[in-house]
Amino acid sequence: MILGSPQFLLLIPLLLIVGWFARRLALWKPLRVLWLLLIVLLLCDPLIQLKKGGIDLWVLVDRSSSAEDLVAPNVGEWRNLLEKSKPGQKDRLHFVDYAAEVVPTANSETAIYPGNREETRTNLAIRNTLARMEPDRHHRILLFSDGYSTEPLSGLPEKLLQQGVPLDYRLLRAEEANDYQVSRLSLPERVQSGEPYVVDISITGKPDGDVPLTVIRNGQELLTRTVKVTGGQGRFRFTDRVVSPAAYQYTARINPETDAFPGNNDFDRWIEVVSGPRVLLLTAYTDDPLVPILQAQGFQVDVVTDTVNLNPGRLTGAKAVILNNVPAYEIPNNFLESLEFFVTAQGGGMLMAGGQRSFGSGGYYESAVDPLLPVSMELKTEHRKLAVAMAIVMDRSGSMAMTTASGHSKMQLANEGAARAVELLGDPDAVTIFAVDSQAHKITGLTNVGKSRGQVIERVRRVESMGGGIFVYTGLKAAWEELKKSNLGQRHIILFTDANDSEEPGEYQALIKEMRAAEATISVIGLGTNADTDAAFLEDIAKRGEGRMFFTQQAGELPNIFAQETVTVARSSFIDDATGTQPTGRWYEIARRDLGWLEAVGGYNLSYLREGDETALVSSDTYAAPLVAFGRRGIGKTAAVSFPLGGDFSEQTRNWEKVGDFVQTLTRWLMGDAVPPGVGIRHRTEGSRLSINLIYDSDEWAEKFSREPPRILLQRGYQTGATEELVWERLAPGHYSTFTSLKATEPVRGAVQIGGAALPFGPVSIGSDVEWQFDPVRISELRETATTSGGEEIVDLTTAWRKPPSPEFESIRAWLASAALILFLLEAFVTRAGWRMPLPSAITERRAKEKPAKEKAKKEPKPDEPAPEPTKKADPEPSPAEKPSRKSRFARAKKRR
Repeated sequence: MILGSPQFLLLIPLLLIVGWFARRLALWKPLRVLWLLLIVLLLCDPLIQLKKGGIDLWVLVDRSSSAEDLVAPNVGEWRNLLEKSKPGQKDRLHFVDYAAEVVPTANSETAIYPGNREETRTNLAIRNTLARMEPDRHHRILLFSDGYSTEPLSGLPEKLLQQGVPLDYRLLRAEEANDYQVSRLSLPERVQSGEPYVVDISITGKPDGDVPLTVIRNGQELLTRTVKVTGGQGRFRFTDRVVSPAAYQYTARINPETDAFPGNNDFDRWIEVVSGPRVLLLTAYTDDPLVPILQAQGFQVDVVTDTVNLNPGRLTGAKAVILNNVPAYEIPNNFLESLEFFVTAQGGGMLMAGGQRSFGSGGYYESAVDPLLPVSMELKTEHRKLAVAMAIVMDRSGSMAMTTASGHSKMQLANEGAARAVELLGDPDAVTIFAVDSQAHKITGLTNVGKSRGQVIERVRRVESMGGGIFVYTGLKAAWEELKKSNLGQRHIILFTDANDSEEPGEYQALIKEMRAAEATISVIGLGTNADTDAAFLEDIAKRGEGRMFFTQQAGELPNIFAQETVTVARSSFIDDATGTQPTGRWYEIARRDLGWLEAVGGYNLSYLREGDETALVSSDTYAAPLVAFGRRGIGKTAAVSFPLGGDFSEQTRNWEKVGDFVQTLTRWLMGDAVPPGVGIRHRTEGSRLSINLIYDSDEWAEKFSREPPRILLQRGYQTGATEELVWERLAPGHYSTFTSLKATEPVRGAVQIGGAALPFGPVSIGSDVEWQFDPVRISELRETATTSGGEEIVDLTTAWRKPPSPEFESIRAWLASAALILFLLEAFVTRAGWRMPLPSAITERRAKEKPAKEKAKKEPKPDEPAPEPTKKADPEPSPAEKPSRKSRFARAKKRR
């Protein structure tokens, strides 16, 4: 602390002199002394130090993909210039790298940015830096970036002003290059079924010329056009309409001959086509008997027979999904995984109907759907088929050494899949495993699983990728030679290989013909897509081998696929005998009335009721298995009808007079509660930011929300369990808002939960790879933010160390004046009241001892002094009657005049 006017300290000796000579002023009283000292201190203007003398310069370096080529060659030079131009020893230099994440770096030229480079989160980087600053020092931020932030800088100017930190920047500009980009794809967020809408596409870039454009809808090419770019701008508009309700993904894609940044050549947008609540029916039957039943009851039914091309957008607008004898391997895994969020968070319903390709027989055991069902599909030993001899042929070529997003190699995940298959085989089963590159390497010969399960699993988990390609024919021939040694009733081969690197077809047709003659089968798991180089070859192997064909681009799905295939082959859960039924009375929980149940079913899928769920009908055989089971998952509902509703073994069901009542009642229960009135949601994307707003009738919903606030849940991508909850901000009565950041190529679905109902939305995506979406608005926003904070664009780096204009000292006169006023009022009160401060106890005791001594000294005169004369007794005081009145005194005074 320093004094702004120290000359007023001369008042202190002056006040001492006044207090000495003018004692009647009683300036020595404690309260008056304190008050006078406060007044002197107030006049001296004391100042407290807010900031230390040095300055901290925070250098933020954009390490994103679009700026890295501009940053890497120059960052060392920038560091040296800033170090050399540092004004003093108290000044400090901090470097912070950022892209999708913020990473403070050591002051070394060899630091490597370890984070994700596919976003430029400038707002996050600046806010993170502000949080790291020491409040008692001067600070300044210097930003090196191309200026194209992938998120808006909203709220940042106010934050910089609040902390008194100026933002300077230097824009990194690349040499002019020929680049075109799809800068915008505009279409409505939601339309009614059959309603026409406009799709508006903008293309920017240079030089002027013709740019080929392709528009894709849900993976299917819709149209191809050539767009003329003039003055850096090109535009194409067309009208489209869709009748079938769902969410549809539009992709605008350009393919110019010369293009500097191909990362901005695609732009995606989703549109929701709605028409009221509907039932999504996935069926294996061309003429599914459920369709007329549901339609007769007034349901809108969306029938899907081509399940291979399903995408999660088909769930948009649906209130219930029915899986009618469709196996898991014919449904894309991302759709199956999206069902968990659809049910538990968005309040949808799901029904699985029985059949020979449903439940465990359809490969749903340990799939994404398994935990949603009210029945469990594990199979006990007594329910097995004939024992199986299984051969697993695994690709161990060089491509299997690649590391996946999970941190595991493809080979490790394939090993885990093979190990999972061995775990699911029964004790009487046999297994042999080969790892194949240019030759077949026997990991284990044909071995009884029950005796050596642990040893086989341990061996298979140690398989490593050794390079080369995979010789398919060699692997299949070695596996078949080993399986020939088995006399078990069923023999099966699982071939796992890279769909882009499967070599040596050899005489595979003849080999498979020989295998089929011996009733052996082959299923293929291809790592890739059906559009890869060797996909057709692998599909032909599965077709000739009368097995199943799986394609997956996600190596992390391999253990589940191996498990599905093993359960389908080695175990059977379908009872193909007519079986009697027994009601339990639990149907009242759904319909609140009785139902005349059918007396027998033609067949059913054997399963077991999960704990906490209910069953309305069970089989009358020794298993007492659930035939109609139901339960709740999150705010949604699920049901399992274990007997077939169509196709083989369904004659009794289709002839049941109550089948229509049963199906429509169960479906209505699954569809759940209607969306409550007086509430709605809006969502909007800006760069990589998704904003979500909940608008509601305040009079109707304010009290309800005070008791049970609305929840908002998001699922990023379609992975099961990838759900997060956001926090609302109440902006005004009747308006909640929140936001989150999106990633490129990662669609987001969400739901606002209000009690037991939900307002679903999505899928939503950010449109394109925002890292390469060079939006000039972002540069303007950066300039405005810097100007508002007191910063500017820096050309000469030696000027970066300018001390900000924030004050170093602050006066405390206001606090002292308040204290002086309070003290003045206190002293005045004490003086008027006559109150004296109590003396310390030691002084009180000392005075008490001194008083008797003084009195004694007065009573005993000294010997050499004469005795005092007796005092004359005072005349008695006159009585009140004798006292002269005030009036008589005034009279006497007048006479004297």
